[in-house]
Amino acid sequence: MRLRPANEILSPAEFARIADLAWRTCGIDLKNGKRELVQARLGKKIRQGNFGSFEHYYEHVVADTTGEELTGLLDALTTNFTSFLREAAHFDLLRKTIVPGIKGEIRIWSAACSTGEEPWSIAFSLVEELGLSAADRIQIMASDISSRALAIAERGAYEAECFRDLPKDWPSKYLLRGSDRWEGWFRVKPFIRRMIEFRRFNLMETFHPLRPFHVIFCRNVMIYFDKDTQEQLVNRFACCLEPGGYLLTGHSESLTRLEHPFQYVSPSVYRRPL
Repeated sequence: MRLRPANEILSPAEFARIADLAWRTCGIDLKNGKRELVQARLGKKIRQGNFGSFEHYYEHVVADTTGEELTGLLDALTTNFTSFLREAAHFDLLRKTIVPGIKGEIRIWSAACSTGEEPWSIAFSLVEELGLSAADRIQIMASDISSRALAIAERGAYEAECFRDLPKDWPSKYLLRGSDRWEGWFRVKPFIRRMIEFRRFNLMETFHPLRPFHVIFCRNVMIYFDKDTQEQLVNRFACCLEPGGYLLTGHSESLTRLEHPFQYVSPSVYRRPL
């Protein structure tokens, strides 16, 4: 039995506690104007879990020592919208400008990979430019805070409509067509899947890669963070890049107001000095 009506409004105090939890754990900045959004997205969890209020749900989340309930809350609050070859200029830059200058291993981090379209697009683009023989040189790490999104990404299976923006000859090169109950779906071929390591990772944590990356994609995620959090994140990225390495952000994101070591290359493209 619910202790309060299903349509209970999220109070300012309840919103403040949830917003503080989101900020402390993963840097998401839920300004007061987001209260209705939080109410709508968490309302389903309130009903599904038969919680009496948002307060009871919050207490349940913070009491869960496994972290699974916190992950579920964050999944509900974040938008995992992406697509194959989204912001295509970045993939053209990768193929034509960045990769030709790299000898040996090519190390790339898709730092907020969502449901996987970005890292798969990176892999397709690299093989298209360098050929199948280069597959063993390519190492892509793809991370996200959302366990739900990562499960989709790692499976690498999508409905045919998702690939509508790929060049016409790419599906036959890089995808397997589904049959029977998977009719109308495609899955990334095994030789591409072997290039990518998927990992759940909170961007608020410090990360020390075994070897620095040549490129970091972190697109359309910093919009969730306040200025100080953005600045800390960008400087951590600098420490994870090779000298001369590139940071690619979303087209709506800029480092203009931040203190950082990067050189501006073009909108949404930054480079660590040599």
